[in-house]
Amino acid sequence: MSCVCSDGEGRAWSVEMNGWFVSLTVSLALVASMAAPPAAVPQAALDDFLRGRVAAGDVPAVVAMVVDRHSTTYAGAFGKQNVAQKRDLRLDAIFRIASMTKPVTSLAAMMLYEEGRLSFDDPVTKFLPELANRRVMTTWHAADNTYESRSPKRVITVRDLLTHTSGIGYPFADARLAKLSAAGTAEADLPLLHDPGERFTYGSSTALVGRIVEKIAGEPLDRFFRSRIFDPLEMADTFFVLPPDKRDRVVTVHTRAADGSLVERPNPPELRSDARGDGGLFSTAADYSRFMQLFLNGGRTRSGRLVKEQTLRTMTSNQIGALVVREQPTAQPAVARPFPIGAGKDKFGFGFQIEAPPAAPGMRSVDSLSWGGIDNTHFWIDPRESIAAVVLMQLLPYYDDRALAVLRGFERTVYGRIVGGAAPPLKRDPAADAQQPPHHNR
Repeated sequence: MSCVCSDGEGRAWSVEMNGWFVSLTVSLALVASMAAPPAAVPQAALDDFLRGRVAAGDVPAVVAMVVDRHSTTYAGAFGKQNVAQKRDLRLDAIFRIASMTKPVTSLAAMMLYEEGRLSFDDPVTKFLPELANRRVMTTWHAADNTYESRSPKRVITVRDLLTHTSGIGYPFADARLAKLSAAGTAEADLPLLHDPGERFTYGSSTALVGRIVEKIAGEPLDRFFRSRIFDPLEMADTFFVLPPDKRDRVVTVHTRAADGSLVERPNPPELRSDARGDGGLFSTAADYSRFMQLFLNGGRTRSGRLVKEQTLRTMTSNQIGALVVREQPTAQPAVARPFPIGAGKDKFGFGFQIEAPPAAPGMRSVDSLSWGGIDNTHFWIDPRESIAAVVLMQLLPYYDDRALAVLRGFERTVYGRIVGGAAPPLKRDPAADAQQPPHHNR
């Protein structure tokens, strides 16, 4: 069954009733979170679980934080920030959050949409005319790693970029793109994997959103982020280029070897990333928690309104209609395993995966928002329970079995006593958490 829905710009579009239902319930859940009481979380049980996973050698380090609308209800840091140097992990440790940058970029685009400077149905060629030459791969010749292609059936729109339905993929998730990339094909010259709007394919679409934000705003992406998002949210530890005085707080990255052991990669002397919309930020659990709280509070910060509630409703509603998030395969098992959880049923908004029914028993609620970063950094926002959580690790491959077990085990423990009552939540200020000295490692 289908119905006609509005995208918030006054334009109507048709979606299957199931997609419409998710869109409606996400919006209602966002409103309901404004009045929902804080959820209690089992602090001792969470400490025991994370400490145990580190002690067992599943992951070398993990910082986790749970927040409600106004406070931190749980914060824990376990393991070593730098194993070789035997440096304990702190709550204010800085992580590479990779694709957790994407929701930030999507919010930046939503701000421009709110100001009437961007439409979801704008063709991307309006801002990036060079994309007019992107073609769709039709046939792959494995013998010599060549392909045949054609023009897409329609132009890529801003909506396609925000929902990962543009046809743009990542080489690590598609063997054909991996071979082309290894042979020297530039990212901008890789073919589309399908026509725009045809299905969900995870790729670098949000990098193009970042470039569009720069074109419209007339300033570099990192400067827009700082003035419009990070400073208002008091995200003082989030950067593309890390200041030298913060370098000693950055967690090293480990790789899971074939025998299951962990191999540590020392941090380079300079920690910096290109200012791309699809990844590259360094951040902390406390900073990203402030970003998540913006959504629990309907666009309000402690100092006032940052974005309209209706804008966030649009951003966090189903924007792919009858399509679903598809499982993304792996072409580079050392980088990523197949992902994400919820593939085959979940929806996608503008920057977020949306939990569709049925939700796993004892886990995040239907309508929860989530995504993750390649080094196994993860978050979810649960408007129904008025909580959000971030679990930060630095371990490859993405969706490593043991890292994923840490995420899901932590989540299961968080929800284990939310329903039915628990001890009052521990009230902490994320700003104060970031100042904890090293001996607060557990």
